[in-house]
Amino acid sequence: MKLTQLSVFVENKPGQLSLPCKVLAQAGINITTLSLSDTQQYGILRLIIKDWRKAQAALEKAGCVVNLTEVIALEVADRPGGLAELLGPIEREKINIEYMYAFTFRRNEKAVMIFRFDDPDRALELLRRHNVKVLGAVDL
Repeated sequence: MKLTQLSVFVENKPGQLSLPCKVLAQAGINITTLSLSDTQQYGILRLIIKDWRKAQAALEKAGCVVNLTEVIALEVADRPGGLAELLGPIEREKINIEYMYAFTFRRNEKAVMIFRFDDPDRALELLRRHNVKVLGAVDL
């Protein structure tokens, strides 16, 4: 199952990260997990939110630039080599991982990671063939 991730563009200077956080808080929207990356001029705040449509509307109303992206949440064995084992079939099939980031909690003694693939449908098919646990919004 694919998840919808919100990418919010924020200026790369002090105080800019608080605007989207305050907007979501005022709308009563909880952030499930996030990642922040940067370039010279701006940052990209990537968010997984259960009610992403409500979050998108609130952020855009506040003037934020929001992009939607399909990502996949996967369980990864939380032990040395767990991620390497998961990456093996993905690399053999030459599926590109554009980026990934981890959740801050574990689920059933497994780590949870978010992956952005260049071909999410092909990645899902491969992961299911290899019995990798794919998580949906309800699981998170």
